[in-house]
Amino acid sequence: MPALPSWLTEPLWNQFAALLPQRPTYDPAHPLGCHRPRISDRTIFDKLLKLLRFGCSYEAIADTTCSATTIRNRRDEWIRLGVFTRLRHIALQAYDRIISLVLDQIAVDGSITKAPGGGEVAGRSPVERGKQGLKRSGMTDEYGIPLGRVLAGANCHDSALLAPTLDLLDGLGPLPDAITVHLDAGYDSARTRTTLDERGLRGWTTHRWDDRPTRRP
Repeated sequence: MPALPSWLTEPLWNQFAALLPQRPTYDPAHPLGCHRPRISDRTIFDKLLKLLRFGCSYEAIADTTCSATTIRNRRDEWIRLGVFTRLRHIALQAYDRIISLVLDQIAVDGSITKAPGGGEVAGRSPVERGKQGLKRSGMTDEYGIPLGRVLAGANCHDSALLAPTLDLLDGLGPLPDAITVHLDAGYDSARTRTTLDERGLRGWTTHRWDDRPTRRP
């Protein structure tokens, strides 16, 4: 069963494939020239789309075409090559050119997810009895289009991730003269106000003791 319709996956794959280095399907150094063929990049690409679409585990999506280990190894290889980062920039630029990002109003918020396998940035989760977790600080434009995210341990406070999250704006090209950042009560602190002032941004933050948002010039 396809994860997404072909009219969407085909142009996405064509752009993704253009970013991949050329590789032989077998090892030319093998003395008999009969090394096991490399699993095709398209097969792995389709598997990763299903993982993103259905939120299942690697083991659940693996089958006779490729193992969970192969999917993870190819994913890590593409991360090291920076393919996903370049694809993200291309997608945002294309969206901005065709539809237009609305960057005078942006929103930043953090969320905690589980990380049972640990990882480089995983930390003790305050909502999972100290189990491993991740804090995801995400940023969107006015219409909810994802602009980027920053990862940290689950025990990292939202306000500590605001600065590196806002730094992602630098890669989006020309920005509006005035940008308002919408934040929830978890960001109501002197640290947040300093971060916004240093970047010349306006904040629209809900106070911890009040549900009414307050605008900062």
